[in-house]
Amino acid sequence: MAQIAQRTTGVVRQFRWKELSLLIVPALILLLLMTQLLIIRASNDPAITLDNLSKIKNLPILDGLIPLLGFLAAVLGVHIVLNIFFRKADQVLLPLVALLSGLGILMMTRLGPDILKIHGGPIPNLGSHQLLWVILGLAICLATMFILRNVNWLARYKYTWMLFCFAVLLPSVIKGITTIKSGAPTRDTLGIGALALQPSEFLKIGVVIFFAGYLNDNRDVLAEGSYRLGPLRLPPLRQLGPMLFMLAIGLLSFLIVRELGLAMLVYSLFLCMTYVGTGKKSYAIVSLLAFVMLAFIGYSLLTYVQARFAALAFNPTNWANFTPAQENFYQNNGGGFQIVQGLVNVASGGILGSGFGMGYPVTPPVIDADMAFTAYAEEFGLVGLFAIIGIYLLIVHRGFRIATEANDIFSKLLATGLTSVFALQTIIIAAANLKLFPLTGIPLPYLSNGGNAILANFIIVGILLRISHNTAVEREGAF
Repeated sequence: MAQIAQRTTGVVRQFRWKELSLLIVPALILLLLMTQLLIIRASNDPAITLDNLSKIKNLPILDGLIPLLGFLAAVLGVHIVLNIFFRKADQVLLPLVALLSGLGILMMTRLGPDILKIHGGPIPNLGSHQLLWVILGLAICLATMFILRNVNWLARYKYTWMLFCFAVLLPSVIKGITTIKSGAPTRDTLGIGALALQPSEFLKIGVVIFFAGYLNDNRDVLAEGSYRLGPLRLPPLRQLGPMLFMLAIGLLSFLIVRELGLAMLVYSLFLCMTYVGTGKKSYAIVSLLAFVMLAFIGYSLLTYVQARFAALAFNPTNWANFTPAQENFYQNNGGGFQIVQGLVNVASGGILGSGFGMGYPVTPPVIDADMAFTAYAEEFGLVGLFAIIGIYLLIVHRGFRIATEANDIFSKLLATGLTSVFALQTIIIAAANLKLFPLTGIPLPYLSNGGNAILANFIIVGILLRISHNTAVEREGAF
């Protein structure tokens, strides 16, 4: 009996209680928000008045909560699987990601009907689509953890990952060349049957794996350098060449695919991981200077970059003195209309917001994707934005903590790079929505509409959880 009691006590202690308790808070927040949205929609129904409200017995509250309850059940299922197979994995990351994912599902549910009314859509069941992608992402997150029993095997195939990155981007490059010749606008999207695949969402994972594996094998040579160029010591071309090739992939996305956000992300990952891997500030400084030079060249040669900066410099407060040219620029696609209407959303939200489901944030085009940050700004206000940014900061903190505690250099670099993806994406798109940076097509992680981005981000979370689990198991085995 004593042995049974000890085993029971041990199992109870090993249960992921912190994760379970942290999951309760997002569940309550999401249930309250969804209930509020359903009540507001019911109150806006012309068939419901104050006179007959007491006679209505079946407001669609319970039926409306079923999709959200399904999401919470899926998250609880992931929690149970982690308790059985990955008890040592980080216990804070999943609740944070679950809260953001739930907010994304609720916002897409809220925006869907109004987007249909204004932009013609069709975007039927936008919230249901987001829910399906999130549930699929949770499944892929677990699959990633099961497949990557030893994360270090990724480093053995770093050149395969480099070729993967090139192969993923090649169809978009071909499409970009075709659209440039025809004069039509292009975007990093490939149609495969009924699916729209965005290669850049999976490209960023391949880039991080390659940089982590390559820096792990060559960090000493890269840090020391053997050729002197003024005050800078450069490594041999044999070691520098593959990294320059990966930067060329980012340049291709900038020049041909016309994805400013992707180019920014790849170049920023290069800066972050090179500095972390070598510890040399000179590499980061020179790379930043090279970035400024390339940005100036791109601005001088590419009209779409000039249009992005023109929209950034557009002054929306001078309405009365608009010239016809300014008016045309404001109204045209790619002009100032989208970013100005996004600022109107932010201003309308104020400090506390208009309330979830009570605002009207759908005027900016692509409000469910590129401009989603402004939708949260209107309905949750400045306080809500600070809370959302705080959640992202906590995710970045947990990711860097996983990187710091990892037992080997490759895992440290891999966790650092994957965490940097979250941070860089959030900074780039949030700054663009606030008119602090040219607008790009990078989605806000978990909060924007987009199945490819959701799946890619859940793969990243799966890798981080696996690294944290392996680290804890290895440390226990060492004692």
